[in-house]
Amino acid sequence: MTDALDEMARQAIDSNKYMTLGTIGPDGRPRVSPVYFTHVGYRDFYWVSSPDARHSRNVAERPDVAIVVFDSTAAIGQGRAAYVDAVAAEVPHDELPRRCAEAFGDTAPGAVAFTPDELSGDAELRLYLARATAVDVHIRGSDPHFGTGIDSRRGAEPWATTRA
Repeated sequence: MTDALDEMARQAIDSNKYMTLGTIGPDGRPRVSPVYFTHVGYRDFYWVSSPDARHSRNVAERPDVAIVVFDSTAAIGQGRAAYVDAVAAEVPHDELPRRCAEAFGDTAPGAVAFTPDELSGDAELRLYLARATAVDVHIRGSDPHFGTGIDSRRGAEPWATTRA
């Protein structure tokens, strides 16, 4: 059944373009921000942001983050979500060529495929990477295989298996 949970996580991640990034501020309070993302192998999550944004400053000080990927337009009772624990950081300058190729190699229509020059030096934006340490999937209470009558979470490793 682990393969089914892994596939549920992959479907939630693949079918969405935005994630909610949760960081912790200097006062210990949570901060959440919706950001457009790309991913590589369901483990590395990329986004572009200003280093002056509050969530970027929070990542610089406290790299542990939480991510939720979900479709806010899903009908009631039909929601799918992947909950990701991760460690995040700004991508170092010397890694930008490789990381930009990964992050923007399969960019969605309308999205910008940034170059390293656009994300370094005097540029206003930077590339960020969150590496997943754990993933849970949302299980609807009515799920025919995993449901218990109450919505819950179950662990998954979407990077552990490949699709047929």
